[in-house]
Amino acid sequence: MFLVVGLGNPDAKYKNNVHNLGFMGIDALAEKLGVSFDKKGHKGVYTITSIKGQKVALLKPHTYMNLSGESVQSFVNFYKIPTQNVLVIYDDLDIDMGSIRIRQKGSAGTHNGMKSVVNMLSSQDFPRIRIGCKPVDFKGDIISYVLSDIKPENKEVISSAIDRASSAALSFISGEKIDVVMNKFNG
Repeated sequence: MFLVVGLGNPDAKYKNNVHNLGFMGIDALAEKLGVSFDKKGHKGVYTITSIKGQKVALLKPHTYMNLSGESVQSFVNFYKIPTQNVLVIYDDLDIDMGSIRIRQKGSAGTHNGMKSVVNMLSSQDFPRIRIGCKPVDFKGDIISYVLSDIKPENKEVISSAIDRASSAALSFISGEKIDVVMNKFNG
């Protein structure tokens, strides 16, 4: 079984925030698959579908960003999913806006949601798709920025990155090796 997780904050007031790019990415993936988040549990909402005979779950933790790992750990433990089959999509302020970066494994960096996932899974050995949100010449408070709505002038470039991130996730859960997905979509 594969698990794709989008990180974000569940309340409507956060829906269009920069910090919710992970939710936006997994919503785009769900749309491509023609599925909706029809189940509640594991401290989130999720759906389970099948691609080429392989079970695939999509999960949106509802624990708020900084506790995302609680939801992911509950799901992984219940379904006995190996960490290399867990793919996490999230925003990254260290990557230029509009770019995406796919990695096979690695640290959480400065992202508190990923820190929670890494801590709760006791592993860094799972793939991730980071959606860049760093504006040109960024100055200011990081928390205020990521909890602000995406500016109208940035919506097109962000939308393109979300589409590429969801396409990369689809390639991975359709059976492409992560290094192939990285070569195809990074940038």
